[in-house]
Amino acid sequence: MMAHLSALKWGTGARTFEMFLEPTCPFSVKALRKIPILLEEVGEDRLTVHIRLQSQPWHMLSGVIVRAILAASTLEQGRDRAHDVLLAVADHREEFEFTDHCSGLNMNTTPAEILARLETYSGVALAEAFTLEDVTKAVKWHAKYSRQNGIHVSPTFMVDGLIDPAFSSGDSVEDWAGRLFA
Repeated sequence: MMAHLSALKWGTGARTFEMFLEPTCPFSVKALRKIPILLEEVGEDRLTVHIRLQSQPWHMLSGVIVRAILAASTLEQGRDRAHDVLLAVADHREEFEFTDHCSGLNMNTTPAEILARLETYSGVALAEAFTLEDVTKAVKWHAKYSRQNGIHVSPTFMVDGLIDPAFSSGDSVEDWAGRLFA
């Protein structure tokens, strides 16, 4: 059975804003929370926002969490379920991290425990979808897409297919809107 992965995209506009995010990165969390405000500011009919998941090895649970988000995208209302999981990670970010990227409470945490934690926080059943071959393909696609575009850090922002280093997670939504539609 082929699973359908919902695109992690919002809006329908001609201008494309791609956000390469690592779900446990505090700066990615700041950027993630700005998406609905940005779309309200500029209009969903003017902008399409894509989330691209940028797994990073120094965020040691990153691969499991990215896969769980993509697994959620295979469920009914997939984009919204994936967003629920993203927000669950954002709201409990410290519980998915390591001290200094190498020690702390998560040292003995298993992927199954991470999935259970994500299911509890998000209310999304992930375990079955987590094992789908199409999720593996999606994880690989996100990694390859990031690499082919030279993405190394999160968040990184692309406008209409070009990396734009002027964008920062610390910018206001108004600054983003101004840059996007100057």
